[in-house]
Amino acid sequence: WVCSLSKAMSVRVRFAPSPTGLLHLGGLRTALFNYLYAAANNGKFILRIEDTDQSREVPGSLENIQNTFKWLGIKFDEGPSTGGRFAPYIQSQRLNIYQQYALDLIQRDKAYYCFCSKKRLESLRTQEGKGGGYDGLCRHLSSKQVHDKLQMGQPQVVRLKIPISGETGVNDLVYGNVQFNNSEIDDQVLLKSDGYPTYHLANVVDDHMMEISHVLRGEEWLPSTGKHVL
Repeated sequence: WVCSLSKAMSVRVRFAPSPTGLLHLGGLRTALFNYLYAAANNGKFILRIEDTDQSREVPGSLENIQNTFKWLGIKFDEGPSTGGRFAPYIQSQRLNIYQQYALDLIQRDKAYYCFCSKKRLESLRTQEGKGGGYDGLCRHLSSKQVHDKLQMGQPQVVRLKIPISGETGVNDLVYGNVQFNNSEIDDQVLLKSDGYPTYHLANVVDDHMMEISHVLRGEEWLPSTGKHVL
């Protein structure tokens, strides 16, 4: 699918793999679509490394990605090796940026601290008829309760505060106007307890800051776009 993020004349697209092993053929296909779209529109093709899930990182993956494109003769206009005005292009080097955006969302009542334990979350996932999603318990905590828990150093994550009703739409250049029921979107974790962002925060922040004009990726990512728009 192809989503237009900006009405600006300049085309800026990105390939944003995770360094979790050898470059997958499907990922290479997505990269080629981005590269060709940028080339056809006199735009910029950017490499961004999404390494926020440190447990899955495989040493040497970044080098493999870069060597693969070098072998193909494809050059990035911006990226970890190329540099650029939006550096750094490795997400683990941008943690303070994501943490600041998460705090801003909390202050604007668009996100909230969640103190639920892993045991409770696991219990929710196994409850029949609940869909396995988060039940929003911590979104109803008072300011004093949140303050007291933070003062005690209680482990927490930051969750996106999805509107309870209504719909969220995205303009897809392939599928047209796609609507998502907000009631079916989970209060997604944005910032983990270790201070690292999830994909759903880092991806949106970077696309915004790096002035990405179009997102081209597999249709399996379309269902998650509603929370990215929110």
